[in-house]
Amino acid sequence: MPMRVNLTPLKIISINMKILQSSSPSTTHIAFASFIGTAIEFYDFYIYAMASALVIGQVFFPASDPAAQALNAFLTFGIAFIARPFGAILFGHFGDRIGRKATLAASLLVMGISTLLIGCLPSYESIGTWAAILLCLLRFGQGIGLGGEWGGAALLATENAPANKRGWFGMFPQLGPSVGFLLATLSFLVLTLYLSDEAFKSWGWRIPFFASALLVLVGLYVRFKLAETPAFAAVLAQHHTHKAPIKSLLSTHFRPVLLGALAMTVCYNLFYTATVFCLSYGTLSLNIARADFLQMLCVAVLFMAAITPISAGLSDKFGRKPVLLIGCLLAILAGFSLAPLMASGSLWQITLFLSIALLLMGATFAPMGAFLPEQFPVAVRYTGAGLSYNLGGILGASTAPFISQLLVDKGGLVWVGYYVSAMALVSLVAIVLMNKVSPFIFWLNFG
Repeated sequence: MPMRVNLTPLKIISINMKILQSSSPSTTHIAFASFIGTAIEFYDFYIYAMASALVIGQVFFPASDPAAQALNAFLTFGIAFIARPFGAILFGHFGDRIGRKATLAASLLVMGISTLLIGCLPSYESIGTWAAILLCLLRFGQGIGLGGEWGGAALLATENAPANKRGWFGMFPQLGPSVGFLLATLSFLVLTLYLSDEAFKSWGWRIPFFASALLVLVGLYVRFKLAETPAFAAVLAQHHTHKAPIKSLLSTHFRPVLLGALAMTVCYNLFYTATVFCLSYGTLSLNIARADFLQMLCVAVLFMAAITPISAGLSDKFGRKPVLLIGCLLAILAGFSLAPLMASGSLWQITLFLSIALLLMGATFAPMGAFLPEQFPVAVRYTGAGLSYNLGGILGASTAPFISQLLVDKGGLVWVGYYVSAMALVSLVAIVLMNKVSPFIFWLNFG
């Protein structure tokens, strides 16, 4: 007589989870997939940042004084940040409804197509105002794609992470921006060294945009080999997804969304002040050779990459908040060093400031890979973490080069430094006010 086995719904879910986990990729593959995707998407994003500081104003806007061209270029730079929260909501909806895997692949594809088409755009001299209009539309597309990237990559890493290692695994998507920025900077450096200014302005700047297509194909291949995260698979099995994740998120979790966005401003402001504003100011106002400044940024970003795993590891050992608060305090102090170091005109002093800024960016950025997802339950985590992250981009990054340029025109570099310190103070207050997730709730949220 066959033995009857009584399987409760919870037992069925447990069995399904074990089967899923046994067939899932290794943690190494998962960590690499979360890293490579953000590296590629941020490469796409940063090549535009580089181009906006060096050539976009000259190519896509009518001839005017250099300051006006820079402001116009920085405005197009900011458009993508406005688009990113919409991307977070759009891709977050599907990420919290159908899963992380397919949504991450879709965001990468949107980013890649937008970037490739920017490289194909005719100049203002060829089609007039339409050049600037199309540039703005494609820049908006870049923002939509990147808006869906980070939240999914962070969840891919943290929802697959071993116990007590979520800070460390959350570090892998945080390493992506460092590598993406380094690749973007090196690509423009090589072009600067081997092309004339005329050739660079005419067609050379487009090459990094074309190269992104190959990188996107690599990223898609890696991500299509992924399985769904165990935490979200359990939510699907229990039919606990929301029809409208954004509605549920804002009705019950608005506070962590807002505070998370404010907490991110220190990261964004440090990075884009150092990389976009300082690059523009250094080459246009201080007359530093483009190649020299790009080399300085390559040195500086190594400090960001080096501190990222250290800060992530410390956040697992001592907690996210202490590490983040110390980083914010140091960033407040760093703002006061901007004016004397940048105004010196000395290459090594400017490199020192760039290195300090990017090191502190990495120190505050690394724990965010685990800290922001920890604030939200699984069913709205993709939308919540992504929206917080990208709203922070509007507050801390979208207008940072523009505001910095206005401040330096009206009051000098010292006011840019004050601006950096003020943004760091905003983040410090927000982090203090954010809830500490209890171990029990944390376990429930992540499964």
